[in-house]
Amino acid sequence: MVDCITPATTEREVAIVQNTFGVEDSAPVVREPFHQWVLEDNFTNGRPALEKVGVEFVDDVAPYELMKLRILNGGHAAIAYLAGLLDIHYVHDAMNNALVSAYLDKLEHEEIIPTLADIPGVSFDAYYDKVVERFANEAVGDTIPRLCFDGINRQPKFILPVIDARLQHKLSIEGLALECALWCRYCFGTTDSGNEIAPNDNQWERLNAQAQLAKDNPLRWLELEDVYGPLARDNTFRDSFTNALNSVWKNGTAAAVQQYLS
Repeated sequence: MVDCITPATTEREVAIVQNTFGVEDSAPVVREPFHQWVLEDNFTNGRPALEKVGVEFVDDVAPYELMKLRILNGGHAAIAYLAGLLDIHYVHDAMNNALVSAYLDKLEHEEIIPTLADIPGVSFDAYYDKVVERFANEAVGDTIPRLCFDGINRQPKFILPVIDARLQHKLSIEGLALECALWCRYCFGTTDSGNEIAPNDNQWERLNAQAQLAKDNPLRWLELEDVYGPLARDNTFRDSFTNALNSVWKNGTAAAVQQYLS
């Protein structure tokens, strides 16, 4: 499992390299200071001394991968569409927004992190705190449009398995259903202020058409069978999603999220 936030290269990154190092590079790769590399300690003829460069060797890498997928990638999804609908461009600006940061904190601690099995020697609270610090790093210059991109593939990996895990134990999914509603609202193609959202998915036309239908009938969004599958037929999820999307449209994004927080 490898984890390191590496935003897309833009003129901003080109300028940083030029101004900082005096190097002209039209395609520099800029990354955050944090990195994590976890490998399963299972080699046929000895192992390379990768611990010298910070690699963690563990008996089973799967729990570490799941921790990253749910806390970090799920966290990205949680702030992405909310921030996008509020016309926030940079991830660090989203983290400085009280509504966005409060939503992330509540969702992570009450719905996402409790679905993870304990990992000996690992504190999920400490891992989450580091994730927040990483998201808030202004120097990285990560963008909300990047986090929003390709939701049709990211939602089934980062959000829906958490919903399924909680439903299996009859636990609340209010915040997660709201995240799904925010994705749907984002795919409608306009922010709350009325600004147009540029196509941000390889299947944008299809998602946009379905989001238009879902404005008056939220269940039309769950007709995305390749996304939701059997989950779309779960009555608890259907009701929670319907309530969330209706609230977003009736009250606005900020008010709907504030209602969840309160």
